[in-house]
Amino acid sequence: MSRKTIRKTKKKYGRPGPPGPYALLPTLLMGLGAFSNLWQGETSNPWVGGLGLLAFNSLYISVVFRGFDRRRRESATSYVLLAAMAALTFGLAIGYGGNWLLFFPLLSLACGTILRGRRLGVGLFVLAGCACAVAVWRGDHVSEPWTIGYGTFISGAVTAAILTLSETVTELRATRQELARNAVEQERLRFSRDLHDLLGHTLSVVVVKSEAARRLAPHDIDAAIAQVTDIESVGRQALTEIREAVTGYREGSLATELDRAGPVLAAAGIEAAVHRSGPPPGPQADALLGWVAREAVTNAVRHSDAAHCEFVLDSTSERVRLTVTDDGAGPGDPEGPVRGTGLKGLAERLAAAGGSLESGPGPGGGFAVTAELPADTGSGTEGAAGTASGSRRRDRC
Repeated sequence: MSRKTIRKTKKKYGRPGPPGPYALLPTLLMGLGAFSNLWQGETSNPWVGGLGLLAFNSLYISVVFRGFDRRRRESATSYVLLAAMAALTFGLAIGYGGNWLLFFPLLSLACGTILRGRRLGVGLFVLAGCACAVAVWRGDHVSEPWTIGYGTFISGAVTAAILTLSETVTELRATRQELARNAVEQERLRFSRDLHDLLGHTLSVVVVKSEAARRLAPHDIDAAIAQVTDIESVGRQALTEIREAVTGYREGSLATELDRAGPVLAAAGIEAAVHRSGPPPGPQADALLGWVAREAVTNAVRHSDAAHCEFVLDSTSERVRLTVTDDGAGPGDPEGPVRGTGLKGLAERLAAAGGSLESGPGPGGGFAVTAELPADTGSGTEGAAGTASGSRRRDRC
């Protein structure tokens, strides 16, 4: 966790973030007793003691600042500095005793900023035991030796716990922001897919019926008016569907889309046929296949110049497959539908539901779209009895 991250956290949430390295610098006041001994001339070899105190403070500051940057904290340099600080602490504590024993808690605090996991636990126990042993051996501290050992252990443990908790909170906040961004991106993707599926199909129907009305107007005004009436109905339905898509409540229906496919294809001069076999798919599969049927009709009207379009629905207790084929020339680019917005988005939806979508030239020419999904028939509204003996029914749209 870097200092930059800490500053961002404070700015983002308007309240204090995780502690920084400066929060640990006041603990150096624990060394005032040793400094007082030097100042009052109570320490032998004062030059050695003074240089030792200066070196200890410098190492402490360096180690603490490195401990707040994960990359620097886990580097070999940090462990070397910590080892040098430990050697200096033992030397000063053994050599001078008294107030100099308080360097053990400071060393433990520095260990809490650098070490994590098992290394921290072992290090603190060993350091606390050594501090207690040195205090017993010297026997010249104002407090009991066990308090030196306890203070040494608790300093490092509390420091490590606070820093670990602060890092966890910072990571959770960052994760929450990332999840929020992902949710927004997914909603945008859903909205763009729905708009493409809705408007692409609707506008294609409007264009086809408008052309039919233009052709019929000079010869059969009543038929032209009927086409215009259909255009009005399609427009109103499109408005309703767009509102549902915006609120996220719209679910397609295969039966509805197949019912709509007949008039749309007929207006484009395409004869449609539907073949069904097996039990009806469950709600989720039915909704997804409804989107597939809608997109296939849109592509047939806009791209194929076909004369016939066939819908084949085969379902079992485990899988359901919808195949839409036409005898037209298909898109100019064979890879276009797969890479296009419509079928590409449908392929992603079906893949997320455990299914697949394939599109390309049909076995007998023309163009074919095949969608396969888990049947999910447990919540279907019709039983298998409605399709006894698995016979195939043929309906003309």
